[in-house]
Amino acid sequence: MPLSPLDIHNKEFTRGFRGYAEDEVNEFLDQIIKDYEIILREKKELEDKIKTMTEQMDHYNNLEETLQKSIIVAQEAAEELRRNSQKEAKLIVKEAEKNADRIVNEALSKARKVTIEIDELKKQSKVFRNRFKMLVEAQLDLLNTDDWDNLLEYDVTLTEIPIQTREKYETEDENLSSI
Repeated sequence: MPLSPLDIHNKEFTRGFRGYAEDEVNEFLDQIIKDYEIILREKKELEDKIKTMTEQMDHYNNLEETLQKSIIVAQEAAEELRRNSQKEAKLIVKEAEKNADRIVNEALSKARKVTIEIDELKKQSKVFRNRFKMLVEAQLDLLNTDDWDNLLEYDVTLTEIPIQTREKYETEDENLSSI
């Protein structure tokens, strides 16, 4: 067990004949006590400092360990987020492709319907044109007949129309006017 300054101070030496000078020994011991107290105080301060630094180092080691774990968790979360984003992007692309296919198919279907309608309208217009042409040609044939010339040459007077026919038309006119 190390000596304390009090142990040094309380140390009694036996006196011998012609021993050391007591005052010098006491002064020297006092000086040793002071130096020893300073050394012990410095030792205590250094031990406290070491203890504080050890606690700080433990704290920083714990902090470093926590930070490393946090970094690993953040990296894993970022990786998971990246994977989820890629999955979501793939789903969006697939959905867009489906919609694009649907839109293209609908457009093709509508184009087919319009083409069919156009063909049908063309057929109907041809039929109408042919019928109208036939009607106009028939009317032209009627106009080109000699019957018109004969009608113009034919001179009919009221006296020549039989009386029965005239009475019939007059009766019809009276019936119509009474309505």
